[in-house]
Amino acid sequence: MNYRSDIRNIAIIAHVDHGKTTLVDAMLKQSKVFRDNQKMGELIMDQNVLEREKGVTILAKNTAVIYRGVKINIIDTPGHADFSGEVERIMSMADGCLLLVDSIEGPMPQTKFVLRQALGKGLKPIVVINKIDRKNSRIVEVVRLVQDLFLELATNADQLDFPVLYASARGGIAITKLGMKGKDIAPLFECILENVPPPRIASGPLQMLVSNLDYDSHKGRIAIGRIWRGKIATHAPVVTINADGGIINCEIGEIFTYLGLKRLKVKEAEAGDIVAVTGFGRVSIGDTISSPACPEALQRIEIGEPTVEMTFGVNTSPFAGKQGFFSTSRQLRKRLYKELETNLSLRVQDTASPDTFLVKGRGELHLAILIETMRREGCEFEVSKPEAITKVVDGKFMEPVESLIIDTKDKYIGILTETLSKRQAQLADMRNDDHGNVSLEFHVPTKGLIGFRNSFITATRGEGIMNTTFLGYQPWHGDVGSIRSGALVASEQGRAVTYGLNNAQGRGVTFIEPGTPVYEGMIIGLNSRLQDIAINVCKEKKKTNVRSSTSDIAVKLTPPVELSLEQAIDFINNDELLEVTPDAIRLRKKLLTQAQRLRGISSARRNVK
Repeated sequence: MNYRSDIRNIAIIAHVDHGKTTLVDAMLKQSKVFRDNQKMGELIMDQNVLEREKGVTILAKNTAVIYRGVKINIIDTPGHADFSGEVERIMSMADGCLLLVDSIEGPMPQTKFVLRQALGKGLKPIVVINKIDRKNSRIVEVVRLVQDLFLELATNADQLDFPVLYASARGGIAITKLGMKGKDIAPLFECILENVPPPRIASGPLQMLVSNLDYDSHKGRIAIGRIWRGKIATHAPVVTINADGGIINCEIGEIFTYLGLKRLKVKEAEAGDIVAVTGFGRVSIGDTISSPACPEALQRIEIGEPTVEMTFGVNTSPFAGKQGFFSTSRQLRKRLYKELETNLSLRVQDTASPDTFLVKGRGELHLAILIETMRREGCEFEVSKPEAITKVVDGKFMEPVESLIIDTKDKYIGILTETLSKRQAQLADMRNDDHGNVSLEFHVPTKGLIGFRNSFITATRGEGIMNTTFLGYQPWHGDVGSIRSGALVASEQGRAVTYGLNNAQGRGVTFIEPGTPVYEGMIIGLNSRLQDIAINVCKEKKKTNVRSSTSDIAVKLTPPVELSLEQAIDFINNDELLEVTPDAIRLRKKLLTQAQRLRGISSARRNVK
């Protein structure tokens, strides 16, 4: 077995907001891959618009730097649990990993998940305690917690021997011992060269595993992955081996390697390289690109199962087709199935209705990002309330259960415990730092977490952070009752007016402004009581010659509550839908008219009897 000493392949893994992308910024800037006068800003790798807006990494990305003549291929990964499929599919490209841990928060739920994935793949870990310049950092305690985590997850004794560095990614420094004065990120580069093993090169013809896909309007589909064996050259004949073992003959078009943010065109590449290759009409993530003389498939990428599902359907509201460019069932189906090519955690199924499709994902945010992406592409559709995916194992009805970690002030313990108990959560652990801060761990069914984020923000007044990780399937805990108040539902189609909205605000909180187009069955607010109520927000005040008081001159409305896409998904109940268009998102009832809804209630009562 040979090795390539001129390459190192590493993945950067961590919990969300522990500084992965900021550390990549420092590595890129200090490795001189940019010109001295080139202003790159921050979060260089997060070029996706949604990543910039949300402030989280959504997609795994490749880059590379040169240090002391060695090329270091870097894979930046998401830290949010909903995008853990991105972590799973790129682990096969790396030989080592940088595990970042916040110096205050310490190991979090996703830290445990990504470390388990890395150790399971045999990656050599390097621990980086980040944000050491923050006040109230507890570095020594965090190192001990990381050691405990390795003891829990290590599959062999060698994995317990790992180097620890201390860094401030924002400050661009790394040190090997506490108390040292940091100058730059060089100690991290040195540690990578010393501890991450070089790629092993097996003898034989070409084998390359496709771990990612890209698309160029001129070059077509681009397959990205690591070469495990042999060489790849332009215009060379190759075959792709798909999941069913089918073989498709192709010819390599162009080959690119990575350096900084650029793709460098090369004539050939060897085993150990991470490359982007063109020339394929059809290729999927997990396929093997192999020599036609010896077509041997590599082990396909394994991705965990989704836990949440919701339906995507053709928009059936009275405003359908007025704003979207892609609104037919054929266009919706084509777009959803296209997403499966790159989004391995996603599942899409046809249903009994040709206008509705069942979409399964890792969590609400995972599905919300898909909805927002499609909306911005010009799609118009409607989605249902997310539901936990259940299954039957050995004759038992099972449901997904998650670990919920909450960091907040101790004064909110009571309200959080009460709220979560209604969602069938069980308190597993509680830690207090004696400074008014508390960390709570609950085990809660996934169905109990749907719609919880809004309640959490309200209960903690924004002074809390919640994180979840999937624990596994457990026997069904029972149904969770409705926890939301009723809705204010428009009873007429038209435009909302100030007088009508003022009457609605006497009943509860409104979501729309005067002048907003509404239709019968559209949800325009939240009732202060449990039941839904139909209200005419298009009703204007009758004109008379008598003015009762000066207060009638101008009615002042309370500003409406504007729901984000994620909040709107959390808000809807089982009998409601979310209408999504390029210009607006609207909440609505499945049955639009009051008569239909009353008949539905009567029918449900008769079925119960």
